[in-house]
Amino acid sequence: MSDLLRIAVPNKGQLSEPAIGMLREAGYRQRKSSRDLVMVDPDNETEFFFLRPKDIAVYVGEGILQAGITGRDMLLDSGAVVDEVLALGFGASTFRFAAPGGAGMTVADLAGKRIATSFDGLLRSYLDERGVEARVIHLDGAVESSVKLGVADAVADVVSTGTTLRQAGMETFGEPILRSEAVVIRPAGAAEDPKIDQLLRRLRGVLVARDYVLMDYDVHAERLEEAVALTPGMEGPTVSPLHREGWVAVRSMVPSKDAQRIMDDLWHLGARAILVTDIYACRL
Repeated sequence: MSDLLRIAVPNKGQLSEPAIGMLREAGYRQRKSSRDLVMVDPDNETEFFFLRPKDIAVYVGEGILQAGITGRDMLLDSGAVVDEVLALGFGASTFRFAAPGGAGMTVADLAGKRIATSFDGLLRSYLDERGVEARVIHLDGAVESSVKLGVADAVADVVSTGTTLRQAGMETFGEPILRSEAVVIRPAGAAEDPKIDQLLRRLRGVLVARDYVLMDYDVHAERLEEAVALTPGMEGPTVSPLHREGWVAVRSMVPSKDAQRIMDDLWHLGARAILVTDIYACRL
């Protein structure tokens, strides 16, 4: 058991299901029940620990676990000594100030005020860096109620859409304190580990597979260079001669968000038999 790679995964919250889904896409076995707090994947020599998202950075920073998935906001708030090694592209949010009538406020206006937050470590660091003296009030959740109940004058909270804050009669102000998303972390300065390298390769492969598609098309050889300019691929497209004289077949990876536009542009060049295929997994 000591040779297993030990990874922390959020056991609940908005990061949990996307993290579990991404690990499953990367070929790792995942728990079948939310009640399971530990799960071993013997085929990949990995053991998963399902922990509170806010605690994950602490466990990894202490070296108890070799890697973890958590939010950048929770990582920085914890003060744990870890390295962020890969952004995962989900769980995007901003950490922002809000207050009644906040649209006309600046961060300097918070001097001497009471600010409620669930991320007091992160907030104190931000205020100290800017020389703003304010009273930070820690709440475990529902900070948007603190102003109405007279506990605070403003809040600093994680914002996805801002709907909850607006419903509480508050407006965001100032630049975001932090832009957050799910990240992979490991102990700061940890030695190279082949199992960690494999984990990161697999997760990067999932990210690429989600963002790219495989495009095949036929084009006249005289228009090949123009077509390749539209579909340069990762290291250059694959070009093969067709049985039809003067024509070639091209295969290339293209960003999925641009696929329809590229297909239109290729069609106007005279390309035909244009096909798009999803990528299930890859290594680049």
